[in-house]
Amino acid sequence: MQRRRFLKTAALGSAAIITGIPLLKANTNSLNAAASKLKITKLRYYSAPGYTKPLFNQARGIVEIETDGGIIGIGEGGSKDMIEQCAQMIIGQDPFRIEHIWQNIYRGMFYPPGREKLHALGAIEMGLWDIKGKALNVPVYDLLGGATREYVECYATGFKNSKAATEEGKAQDCIAAGMRAYRIGPTGGNGEERFDFYDNAKKTLDFCKRIDAAVGGGGKWAIDLHTRFDLPEAMKICAGLELLEPYFVEDIVRSENPAVYKTVRQQTKVPIAVGEQYGDRWDTNELIENNYIDYTRVTLPNTGGISEFKKIASICETHYAGMIPHFTGPLSTAALVHTLGSSSPDRCLMELGGGEPERPAYFNDDYVLFKNGKLYLNPAPGLGVKFDPKKADFIMEITSNTKYPHPILQSPDGSIHNW
Repeated sequence: MQRRRFLKTAALGSAAIITGIPLLKANTNSLNAAASKLKITKLRYYSAPGYTKPLFNQARGIVEIETDGGIIGIGEGGSKDMIEQCAQMIIGQDPFRIEHIWQNIYRGMFYPPGREKLHALGAIEMGLWDIKGKALNVPVYDLLGGATREYVECYATGFKNSKAATEEGKAQDCIAAGMRAYRIGPTGGNGEERFDFYDNAKKTLDFCKRIDAAVGGGGKWAIDLHTRFDLPEAMKICAGLELLEPYFVEDIVRSENPAVYKTVRQQTKVPIAVGEQYGDRWDTNELIENNYIDYTRVTLPNTGGISEFKKIASICETHYAGMIPHFTGPLSTAALVHTLGSSSPDRCLMELGGGEPERPAYFNDDYVLFKNGKLYLNPAPGLGVKFDPKKADFIMEITSNTKYPHPILQSPDGSIHNW
């Protein structure tokens, strides 16, 4: 049955007749006046076949959130234990109340979530947006305010399609293919090789000069220092890079103490990018608000979800910072296009490992739209993803809430407060 596009409130009645799914309640005096009448009935979790890095905060598990109306939302991320506990907090909930569910999971077990729990929360929240878009027959970016750009520019870390034998040649091929920039890393420090800070600071600068010359300058390259250097060598590298004008210099020093970037900012003029190791807005807001960085690298699902990423985007816009999220799983890449494509920070740039999106067999091939080094907004309903569970590895199914609930405190208006 074909669903009509949800453009205005008056269309909801027709949509309900056509789909058989009553989308909104009519009683405006009820606390649940905006409820969809859909209920979450179960959550299934699959591992991604062939993915060899199933870490707590880099997991790529696939989440299916099923509703009693037959609509299934797809999310990505989270380790098994984290997904299991979060899923046990949402059975029976209205999937349209995305922010309410987010607050409940984020605050409902009393302790502020660590970045591993945020990763799982981000996967579940992604699936809720997919449900809502499918139920209303609109792409997620329309639900987030509509398109603000025609496409999102990309840069590559490595470039699979290049047959060049040198890094300089790969960088040239990357730019020729339409990518905005080619990202490199510092020299040394791989495998069992011991790392000499002084020696590799000099070698890294020489490497940057070769890449800059190969692509013709103009900010067509960037470098990630991988938090590898201590402050003296890191500042030495940044000083040498100022005249080369890279697009950005990433993770200049270790990330545990964000306040160190006050010192870094005072000592260099290079564009600073930080954030791939951070999560929600409280991890990164002071860096942005104090203009210690030029770009945030937070990504999905690590922030805790699409809504949280949008909130960080607003902070970035307020303080004229750009957003260049770290590369992530395939579905999360698609979700980033919806999110950045409906936001308005000064600059947006997405990272693609190898210079192209992944095409896992368990997703439809057109779940992302990529051409000439750019990612385009997908107009299909929800996130635009179709998941084939037969091509993934089933792990578990959650159909009931936790037997060990923590108290929830609500204000008179029904909003969640800390207990």
